[in-house]
Amino acid sequence: MAPQAQAVTVSLDELKNGTVSFDTLQQAFGPDSLGILVVKDLPKDFVQLRHLGLSYSSYLGNLPKEELEKVENPKAKYLTGWSLGKETLKNGQVDTHKGSWYANCAFYINPDLECSLPTPDYSPETFPEYLSPNVWPEESVLPGFRPALTSLCRLIIDVAVLVARACDRFASSEIPGYPDAYLEHVVSTSTTSKARLLHYYPQEPTDAAAAPSVDDDWCATHLDHGCLTGLTSAMFIDEEATNPAVPDVVGLTGASLPPLEELPSSPDPEAGLYIKSRTGEIVQVKIPRDCIAFQTGETLERITSGKFKAVPHFVRGARPSPGGGRIARNTLAVFTQPNLGEEVDREQHLTFGEFARGVVAKNTVS
Repeated sequence: MAPQAQAVTVSLDELKNGTVSFDTLQQAFGPDSLGILVVKDLPKDFVQLRHLGLSYSSYLGNLPKEELEKVENPKAKYLTGWSLGKETLKNGQVDTHKGSWYANCAFYINPDLECSLPTPDYSPETFPEYLSPNVWPEESVLPGFRPALTSLCRLIIDVAVLVARACDRFASSEIPGYPDAYLEHVVSTSTTSKARLLHYYPQEPTDAAAAPSVDDDWCATHLDHGCLTGLTSAMFIDEEATNPAVPDVVGLTGASLPPLEELPSSPDPEAGLYIKSRTGEIVQVKIPRDCIAFQTGETLERITSGKFKAVPHFVRGARPSPGGGRIARNTLAVFTQPNLGEEVDREQHLTFGEFARGVVAKNTVS
């Protein structure tokens, strides 16, 4: 079992007041760091928003197959709407352990936007991964899903803007010619940020026996390619004891579904987020339930000329336990990313759109 590591933690007030020290940022994101910062003392409604938002992950993942097929978008390489079995794991197998719901977060800038607007260089035809509108389930099929998810994402991006502001203070003092408030501008004005709601399906004993014995067989070791990835702590649900089927929705249109009962902790201590440290050691990092964690991505590394480093990481879901039950793991990642035309590498004059196109091409099943 991998050792646990304690992530650097700051309060929301420290971010608001601009009192996070450069040393703290180096410990969190620098070349010798784990590449993760945990933010505590969040707005009071965060805990409720998280609980409801992650409950919808189980509701969504257990919809009938024909309903999920309606909200797939193959033309966008499944980077909007529902995705299952479209990624390849380290062992070369197609991933059927987890389902994902991808949403463009352009609503953070304009609630009427479902994706980024076309530009002279990027159109829905040439880059559908980022320029395809969101595909939401019908309200009658999954009542309250859209407002639950968008509210949680907005809060996470709000906090990401403050983390970006702290990073800008550091970068301005350490990087010659660094544009004033650049990362904050990138995060706060982006219409290309993406949310990924994840549902790790309960695994049967036969699934576990058949799985390859590698650490990252649930989610292959990778780098995020955005700036800052906001992460909630995982929610574990026993879907045998708590029915994840959408209840009778008569009269519920416009209202939220009831939050599902959350287990007090993971029944599998090895389930969760793992980080490959700068020395090559694999460590497990736990995110408190009332906090948001932010991981570094490749774009942040480029923007800061390597002062902050992207973090290699992977995830393991909950394996079957001897005590029985069907344990699902739900979580949400919000990838704050520059607009497609923003320059992310001043030396190479590389835009985010050019960089992202290459990453997308190698990460999806053709």
